[in-house]
Formats: sequence, C-alpha cells, structure tokens
Amino acid sequence: MNNIHKTAIVSKNAIVGENVTIGAYSVIGDNVKIANNNIIYSSVYIDGHTDISENNKFFPFCSIGSIPQDLKYRGEKSRLTIGSNNTFREHCTANLGTEGDNMETIIGNNSLFMTGVHIAHDCIIENNVIFANQVTLGGHVYVEESAVIGGISAVHQFCKIGSLAMIGGMSAVENDVIPYSLAIGNRAKITGVNIIGLKRADFSKSQIREYSQAVEKIFTGETISKEINKLNDIDNPLIKKLLIFLNKKSSRGLCKYEK
Repeated sequence: MNNIHKTAIVSKNAIVGENVTIGAYSVIGDNVKIANNNIIYSSVYIDGHTDISENNKFFPFCSIGSIPQDLKYRGEKSRLTIGSNNTFREHCTANLGTEGDNMETIIGNNSLFMTGVHIAHDCIIENNVIFANQVTLGGHVYVEESAVIGGISAVHQFCKIGSLAMIGGMSAVENDVIPYSLAIGNRAKITGVNIIGLKRADFSKSQIREYSQAVEKIFTGETISKEINKLNDIDNPLIKKLLIFLNKKSSRGLCKYEK
C-alpha cells in the first residue's frame, strides 16, 4: 500500500509501484516510473522520462529528471535512469540526457549524494559512490564504482573519474583521474594512491605496492604510452583496471602527478 500525501501532485500517467511514500507538495510528472519501496519526502520534483528502481530516498527540494542545462537541448525525449538503494539528500539535481551523447543520464546503485549535488546531462555514475555536499558534475562525466568526491568540488564536462579514486574537498577537476588514486587541488593533481581504500577492499600489500610503482613510472617515465606498454604482461588486477581506464577514449587527458 502506498502512502501519498493529499497535497502531492502525481500524474495519472506516472507508474508508481508498491509501498511508495510521496510526501507533501511533491510533484511526479507524466513519464515517471517509480518502482517499489521508494521514499520521496516533501517538496520533491520528479519529471521527464525518468525510471527509478527500488529502495531509493529523495529528501526535500530535490529536482530529478529536469531538463538539461544545455543550450543545445531541443526537447528530445531523453532519459534519466536511477538504480536501487541510493540516497539523494536535500537540493540534489539530476538532469536528463541529450541527443549530443547517448540520450540518457545513468545513476547506478548503493550511492550517497549529499546536500546540493548536481549531476548534469549524460553523466554515467556507477555503483557505491559517495558525493559530498555541493559536488557538481558537468555534462558527460563518467564516474566509476566506489569513487569518493569531496565537498564543494567540481568536475569538468567529459572527465572520467576512476574506480575507488578519492578527490579531496574544494577541488576543481579538469582532467581524468586514474583509478585508485588520490587527487586534490585547483586545478586537481594526483598526489598518490588510495592505499587505505585499497586495503579496505582486500587487495594485498604486494598488489598495492606494485600498483603504486606502476603509477609513478607512468607519470615520471619517458612517455606515458611507452610506460603503459611495459605493464601489459603484469598479472595484477589493479594494473589491469588501470590499463582499461587509460585505453578508453578521452578528450580531457590525465590529471598531472605531483607526489
């Protein structure tokens, strides 16, 4: 049984699952699909072609599925897809995609988006990420699993943030951040490897040490491409993930390394 407040405005065309709570003065648009066990607190706006999976929480004043802040947007029927078990704290915004990319913004599962987070058009956010207060993503940003972005940080459009990377607060990220790294600053630079995060993820000391050495060689060696070629035969899951990341097409280049 759903719990929909009498002041909430829910379109008759919206699809709402079971055990969904919709608080006072919230608005749910025509093309929204909400699966079971979601909690939508008061004064939340959800619109557009937005699909929301199970067990999410949307705190007051979130704007979800609103049109992109992109002057090229012409009303195309783009989408926003949100997975399960996410928390969107107060004043979060997540925009639809555009025809300038894949027509879809995608947010995965099990993530925490703290107050004031902005996820722009065509971003792809994998699982288990944490965005602290006021994190802002430009359009087309790709964030891999388990990344953490500190408060009041901004990520330039088309950047990639690697798995388990940790970006310090008040950073301005204008280039790609490699997996398992630490980055901070204006403009952000890589300062080392997220050793604590890797230990918590149960990687061995030898794997972490080998990865740290590989990162240093990539950034301090003769050329990045030559150093990458030297890593191809190393049997280390961290290095294999790094190589996949580095071989993906990118228009932003890598954050500089500053030990």
